[in-house]
Amino acid sequence: MTEHDIADFARARQAKNARYDRETIDRVLDTGLVAHVGFVAQGRPMVIPMAYARIGDTLFLHGASKTRLMQLDGQKLCLTVTQLTGLVVARSAMHHSVNYRSVVVHGQARAVTGADHPRALDALIDHLLPGRSREVRPMTEKELKATGVLALDIEAVSAKERTGPPADDRDDLPSGQWGGVVPVLTALGTGVQDAHTPAACAAPPSLRRAQARFLA
Repeated sequence: MTEHDIADFARARQAKNARYDRETIDRVLDTGLVAHVGFVAQGRPMVIPMAYARIGDTLFLHGASKTRLMQLDGQKLCLTVTQLTGLVVARSAMHHSVNYRSVVVHGQARAVTGADHPRALDALIDHLLPGRSREVRPMTEKELKATGVLALDIEAVSAKERTGPPADDRDDLPSGQWGGVVPVLTALGTGVQDAHTPAACAAPPSLRRAQARFLA
């Protein structure tokens, strides 16, 4: 992936909100929780929400080995991650909007095998709960065989971001109506232990790290 690839892809989208620096792109990818993955199967477009993880210029997706997505080795995929950060309340219907951060990635899927397979699975769980892979037992051979992983090497990528208040028309500003932004907050609540967890067992450090990512 080159800077030329990134810039060309970004210009195909709404220019005023486009971002194509890797700092912005990686920030969205690394703090997002869910990706929507688009592909064509049997001539029909499909979009599936999935957990994901990033290592360098590669995104990893996982699922049961026999699922449709895991059969897409060599095919083109599109992946999007969106974070909604606010409702933009304007003085006209035309200028209502949302504040958000998003990334669109295009690339070609490839099956992950060998030593990269368990490494990718560790990255997937650590993306949601940082350090969790070191707190649990290793996956068994049976579990590894049942879980497929696809790598999506980033070929083209762009981000979009909107921040700030509504862009009201000048003539609407004296209307006396309320205008502004209603923040949309993402947070992780307190963990609810199951019936097999000892009463005195503290939440693992990985949960606390995950919660800390969303604290202001």
